Amino acid sequence: MIKRFSGRVYAMLTYIMLCVLIISGACSTPAPEGFAIYLTEGDIPPSQMPILSHVDLAGQPVIAMKDIISYNVITHEILLTADAFDRISRLDVPVRGRSFVVCVDRQPIYWGAFWTPISSQSFDGVTIMKPLGSRDPKVIQIESGYPSSSFFKGEDPRNNLDVMRSLQQAGKLSVITSASPVNRLPHSLKGYELYSWPVNGLWHFTLVTGTNRNKTLEEVISTENIVSAEGWVHVHMVGLDALITMLSTVPQNELVSWLGGLRSEQTPQNGVDITLPASSIIDAVKQRAAESGINLMVLSP
Repeated sequence: MIKRFSGRVYAMLTYIMLCVLIISGACSTPAPEGFAIYLTEGDIPPSQMPILSHVDLAGQPVIAMKDIISYNVITHEILLTADAFDRISRLDVPVRGRSFVVCVDRQPIYWGAFWTPISSQSFDGVTIMKPLGSRDPKVIQIESGYPSSSFFKGEDPRNNLDVMRSLQQAGKLSVITSASPVNRLPHSLKGYELYSWPVNGLWHFTLVTGTNRNKTLEEVISTENIVSAEGWVHVHMVGLDALITMLSTVPQNELVSWLGGLRSEQTPQNGVDITLPASSIIDAVKQRAAESGINLMVLSP
């Protein structure tokens, strides 16, 4: 009797231990990582990424799911925790860019490059602009092309279903658009450039972030309006009133260079030629710029 009871106890204890081991093993299995952004092992330059069939990832993601507060499905803006935003702000990004890979559960989905707004080199892929300094909200944006989307080539990979599904399952997706009227443009390290051209008797203007790089005519006359979280600005206006209103949003003491032509020889497109308007219009803009505390410099061709 005692032996049979002891055997039953032994069997029950064995069963319990097996259950504990199974449960412990299940608990020790790492949860799926989900969406994450990795740097490349050995920092492969963006210029070499297209020719590689395999890319090794860095040991840890530079942006993990835990770093993300929300991901805007419309604008691809990522609201980060303060620590993560500071990490990206301190990231070493050369003017040629720094490659990253967007992954789901460590499986590469698409690649792009961290970029710096002080770079004069254009890029035709997906970019994340390195933030310059602290700001609120702590937002970065996955963008297409640099310095504007007109430079992007190929199919936009950002709406990949695996990426969106991963972010949705983690409760990170947001559909709230950040688009709002522009009350104040950001400070630009190299000031702003202003271009003008007439079309059927109406003056068109483009205010764009200043760079060392020569702007293309296609870029200048684009009607796409961009005020990105990273500080890149491209605003198209029609009419003097619209220009004056937009200039009132430029920070005080900012340099705005009004260029009477492109800085490189380019053939006009569809009869569009970058030029300065009549002196009366220039004088009116100068006066309003001075009233707003803007350093407007008119540069004749």
